[in-house]
Formats: sequence, C-alpha cells, structure tokens
Amino acid sequence: MTLEASTKTKVLLDTDIGSDIDDAICLAYLLAQPACDLLGITTVSGEAQKRAMLASALCEVAGRDVPIYPGIERPLLSVVKQPTAPQAEALARWQHKQDFPQNEAITFLEQTIRAHPGEVSLLAIGPMTNIALLFATYPDIPYLLKSLVLMCGQFAPSGREWNALNDPYAAEIVYRAPVAVHRSIGLDVTTQVRMPASEFRQHCDTPLLRPVLDFAEVWFQQSETVTFHDPLAAATIFDRSLCSFSYGNVSVEIKDEAKSGQTYWQPGGIQTRHEVALAVNVEGFLKHYFGVFSKSKD
Repeated sequence: MTLEASTKTKVLLDTDIGSDIDDAICLAYLLAQPACDLLGITTVSGEAQKRAMLASALCEVAGRDVPIYPGIERPLLSVVKQPTAPQAEALARWQHKQDFPQNEAITFLEQTIRAHPGEVSLLAIGPMTNIALLFATYPDIPYLLKSLVLMCGQFAPSGREWNALNDPYAAEIVYRAPVAVHRSIGLDVTTQVRMPASEFRQHCDTPLLRPVLDFAEVWFQQSETVTFHDPLAAATIFDRSLCSFSYGNVSVEIKDEAKSGQTYWQPGGIQTRHEVALAVNVEGFLKHYFGVFSKSKD
C-alpha cells in the first residue's frame, strides 16, 4: 500500500550523519516512513562529503534517488568541535555515491523551499550552520516553510546541547527566524528515549536497518547505548502527539564564552515564537519508530 505523493509530507533533512548514530537511525526512519516525501538531504559539519556518502549508502539500500548536497564544514565563528565523520569507516562495505554537487547546499535548500511554498518541513538535526546561512542569505525563506523542526537545545532545565554548542551563533540566528511552526525537541526530552546496544541489534533485521547497525558498531566503540535524539524529532512531524509541547521563546547564549551555546526557555508571553517538547511517550515512540519498517513493506 502506498500513499499518493500529494498526500505525503514534504521534508528536507539537514544532518551531521556520521558522528552520533542517531542521525542514521533518523534517516532510515524517513526513508521507511510511508507518509514522508523526502525532497533532499544536506550535510553539515566536518567531512561533509563523507557524511553525504553515508546518507547515500542508506538511500541506495532503500532504492531511493534522493538529492544529496554536502554543506558547510565549519561553524560561523566558534572553533571546530566535530572535524571528522567516524562512521565513514563502514562505507567500504556499502554501495554509495561518491560525487556530489559542491558548494550548492544552501542554494538547493532555497530553491526547493521556494518551489513548494508553505509545504516543506525542514528538519535540522545537526549544528545549525547550513540553516543559519540559508535564513541570512534569503530572509524570506522562513516565511515559506510549513515548519522548522530542530533537534537542538536543552530547556527543562536549560543547558548546553551538542548541536547548539557546535555553532551557537548559527543557533541564535535560527531561533530568531519567523517560521510559522518553530519546533524544538531538546536534550532533556530525547535522553529519555534510550536503548542498550544489545537490544537495538535485535531490531535491525530489516534491510534498511542493516547498514545503520554497521554504522552503529563504530558508535558502540564509545557508547553501548542508542539515544533516539534525532528520530524523535523526525517522528513528531508525522505524529505530534508523541511529545507534549509548550509555547514560549528560546534564546541562545553567545556573549558569555563559558556558557556559549546554552539555550534558555521562557514559557508563554504575548508574542511566543517557539514550541518546545517538555515530555515524551517513550513506549509510543518506540512502537511508532520500528512500526514504519513493517509498514514500508506493505
């Protein structure tokens, strides 16, 4: 059973796949999700080309020809904290493309969003560098998005999360963007959705999750746990009820170097710009996530 393209949700993914394993877990979900029309992928952070190759490997297994564009490798002003893509060592075992358009990621995002005004959900699950440059270069683009969904920040309590910490200036630009739906799923919520490596391995018996598991074995050398940061953010695009949200305003610390990248959440207010996840249905999410891989076979 398939959904007509016109009824699917159009998604653009911006990812730093190749560091934490949750990006690959997220991309596999989007490729398997029958309600998702994945319009393209941009990569961000160190070794963006290798990150594009990793994304390509998953698309190849899925039998999907998704446009992939390597993006910006360095943060706007802060020091580089993520220079390499460790999971690239698994690429030799998986078919993937090696040539991608260069220096066109921001233009690709702009043109794709402009071609589908009010229809695209932009899912950003890495440092916000690409998205900040997109919004700074084309100030009207935020108004043309259906939604902006971020795995970024820590809100209850406030704290420093990896994506915001990697490029705090970019994160601040992105949080100022006037998007109709500006949603964040932060570290305080995503860390509630964890799974031991041994249990995750048992779930990876479908073709699309096999390369993910291969990439994950690299990740498991430093952590024997999967935390579903990015896939949780993605899943809320298709089932918002998986998390409970509150409205208010988010800001990012950029003045105090010791706290640079820390996110602050102010609930309510007359002009609220952001919705932030405050709780998650863990069992419901895991059922939803692994369920799409059986649905995609129908």
